[in-house]
Amino acid sequence: MKKYELLAPAKDLHIAKMAIKYGADAVYIGGKSYSLRARASNFDLEDIRELVTYAHQRNCKIYVTVNMIFHDEDFTGIRAYLTDLYAIGVDAVIIASIGLLSLIKQWLPQLECHISTQLSSLNSKAILTLKDLGAARVVLAREASLNELQEIGQVSALPLEAFIHGGMCANYSGRCTISNELSERDANRGGCSQSCRWLYDLKVDDYIYSDYPFSMGSKDLNVINYLQQMCEANIYSYKIEGRMKSEYYIATVVRAYRACFDELEESGKLSEKTLNWAINELNMAENRPFGSGFLNGNINSEMQLYTEGEGAKHDYLAYVYGNEEEGLRIGVRNPFYLNQEVEVISPFKANRKFKLEKIVDEEGNLLQECKSPNKIVYVSCPYKLEEGDLLRR
Repeated sequence: MKKYELLAPAKDLHIAKMAIKYGADAVYIGGKSYSLRARASNFDLEDIRELVTYAHQRNCKIYVTVNMIFHDEDFTGIRAYLTDLYAIGVDAVIIASIGLLSLIKQWLPQLECHISTQLSSLNSKAILTLKDLGAARVVLAREASLNELQEIGQVSALPLEAFIHGGMCANYSGRCTISNELSERDANRGGCSQSCRWLYDLKVDDYIYSDYPFSMGSKDLNVINYLQQMCEANIYSYKIEGRMKSEYYIATVVRAYRACFDELEESGKLSEKTLNWAINELNMAENRPFGSGFLNGNINSEMQLYTEGEGAKHDYLAYVYGNEEEGLRIGVRNPFYLNQEVEVISPFKANRKFKLEKIVDEEGNLLQECKSPNKIVYVSCPYKLEEGDLLRR
């Protein structure tokens, strides 16, 4: 068993396989029901079966989120669903309900249960109680500071998991009702409309208080500068948020952290060279400002909130399908042009660059530019690339 587990999210089968290809030790997904990301593509049982087979052949684990906050009517069908997951061979379910944990231990005592961050576990006594109830792992509350992680890690009765990268909920441990009030979508049952990220005018007696719209949205978490200290805190699993994210985002973030964990496992230290490379890679995938969350105990608005809108980058140019007689077959994601220099990112390989000296469409027409998303074209490339490699600016 590895010393540290890198745990990646996936919204569909394709992205789950990308996460594994780029170095994830485990992937967490949601089914069509009982999950907190209803707007993700999500997995039906046949998808989960295919993914579990694919992952286990590559020594990777699959966890399924069953982490909605249950009302009585939500328990309908849950036993059959969990029985199917167990029969398929998922490695664990992630849950946020003590009641559901109790039922699982009655129905399927061998099904491993991980306690979601939404249960707000912030002390070793709570973890001991969860162990007594049958839990196998606890995902610590996102509000835990680095000092608390270290203190809990020294005495924890269970393996611990903590978030290291991605979106942070504006409310405590994800328990938000803003979406319920403003859009009638229950955030705790999979319907969050991310109302905290909307832009609001602040008014006093019809006077707009500021020229700048206000957002309650949190900065994205990025702990890369604290990763070595977290590893010294006896955390086992390191979790990336992002079950709505693209193939490029998942590949880039997983690849950056994978390089860091490999070096930490080999030498026990993270070199400045690898750290700086990882920082640059993570910046290439950013679409909101970064913050360190609660690791430093910082809870002021300057450290936690962003007020500007999201700024999605368009650096990701194309998905590589492989080499064919016509050239390198790629799927367009963002515009690129003839004679443009592009960079290749691949799993476990250094970045490479080349110039697009020839672009041909499927009808054999020579192109000067590509602007149509998902269009298939062929380009000249000096390298033999593989499916799942990516091209960016």
